[in-house]
Amino acid sequence: MSLASDLVDRFKAEFAGKLIAVISAGLLTVILARLLEPDEYGLLFLAISVLGMVEMFSKLGIAKSAARYVAAYKETDPGQVREIFRFSLLLNGLTISVVGIALLLGYEQIARLVGEPALGPLLVVGVCYIVFHTLDQFVRTVLQGFEAIEPAAVLLSIASSLRFIFAVILVLLGYGVIGALLGYILSYAVSTLVGLGYLYVRLDKPAPPAEIETGLRRRIVEYTAPLTLTSAADVLDKKIDTILVGFFVGPVGVAYYTIGEQVIQFVETPMAALGFTLSPTYEAQKAKGNVAVAAEIYEEALTHGLLVYIPAAAGLVLVAEPLILEAFGTEYQGAVIVLQVMAIYAVLRAIMKITSNGLDFLGRARERAIIKGITAVLNVALNVLLIPLIGVVGAAISTVITYSLFTVANLYIMHLELGFRVRYLVRHTAAALLVTAVMSVVVYSLIGMVSGIVTLISVVFVGVLVWALLAVGSGLLDIRHILSVVL
Repeated sequence: MSLASDLVDRFKAEFAGKLIAVISAGLLTVILARLLEPDEYGLLFLAISVLGMVEMFSKLGIAKSAARYVAAYKETDPGQVREIFRFSLLLNGLTISVVGIALLLGYEQIARLVGEPALGPLLVVGVCYIVFHTLDQFVRTVLQGFEAIEPAAVLLSIASSLRFIFAVILVLLGYGVIGALLGYILSYAVSTLVGLGYLYVRLDKPAPPAEIETGLRRRIVEYTAPLTLTSAADVLDKKIDTILVGFFVGPVGVAYYTIGEQVIQFVETPMAALGFTLSPTYEAQKAKGNVAVAAEIYEEALTHGLLVYIPAAAGLVLVAEPLILEAFGTEYQGAVIVLQVMAIYAVLRAIMKITSNGLDFLGRARERAIIKGITAVLNVALNVLLIPLIGVVGAAISTVITYSLFTVANLYIMHLELGFRVRYLVRHTAAALLVTAVMSVVVYSLIGMVSGIVTLISVVFVGVLVWALLAVGSGLLDIRHILSVVL
């Protein structure tokens, strides 16, 4: 099988998993917004944000470091892979235990620090969230190192589907916010057990007997350091916004901000799947001396991604108000402006989905960690400055500003690593902007006709149709080539 066909098959699997995950998450977001009061809804996601901050100490960079060395050794010295997995899992188990005990001892202090005493019970239950979510992410990341994208996608589908089922059922049974959080925990527990079982069977296959290479454990631990710094800064960047909104505005503000983030996560699904699929391939091709091949793969992914995501962001700005009101109700009107600002963030996230993880596999985690640390601190400062002045919108603005800086820096590092063609990318970006401008004029002229969910979908369909005609007519999108590869 050719590299292109192999990558397409992997992408199909990961995209299917991401699609199931994002549809499940979208439905769960809407249903929980309807079943819970805005302050309860905000409290749930405030708890998840706090747990996400705590979880960075249980994850560290262990899973990504393990995945990198699995990718490096699986072809050259398969006997080392089993030892890499065992050592990394043991190390991660140790960090999970320490963090879980610390959370049990300090949950009351954390709740008081955030200024929301009602968080206390959620944080106690959240110890199990830390355990199973960390292990679930560990298993998926290690599978990525194996380039076993299909099994990783299956785990994602299992976790997301069961999260929707368990959370909704437990809320309907009257367990409220605690029930919703338990739904998350149960889904991650099942996914973790299935994933560990799969890896046990895979690693139990006969392999040349080997003692772990001298110094390999040390290198695994050492590479966790920059990965941990990047991960910590990334978590700080993503979660601190929500926590500070909760501190300055309250749970209702968190609800508005969370809805904006959830819509962006839905939009970024295709690029998230593509990035997860391609990231280990950059390192694999470079290790073979095929830097030009890796650069071409990256260029194609980025140009087609921008052709999709720049128009999508513009459309999101235009339809944000009817989308929020129809999906969530008039009580979430405050989320409209947040979503419009974060539409720019969607484009930046699309770029980073195929860039950031790839740089980690290429061994550039240290540089990413430094840049991410700087922009994360800047994001905190801007949040503290802007949220008291303009509310939830301030958090969205600070995210867009700092993530723009982070994106530009990562593109520069990727250029140093692969040497992709800058002028080629600039030309394609300019063409995507032109397509966006024409499409936006058409959609804007139709927005006044939106009176319900049917007319909203109709306007979106017209926008997509205009985009497709322009993209294909201009030669930016070769439908026959795409169909010949995908089908």
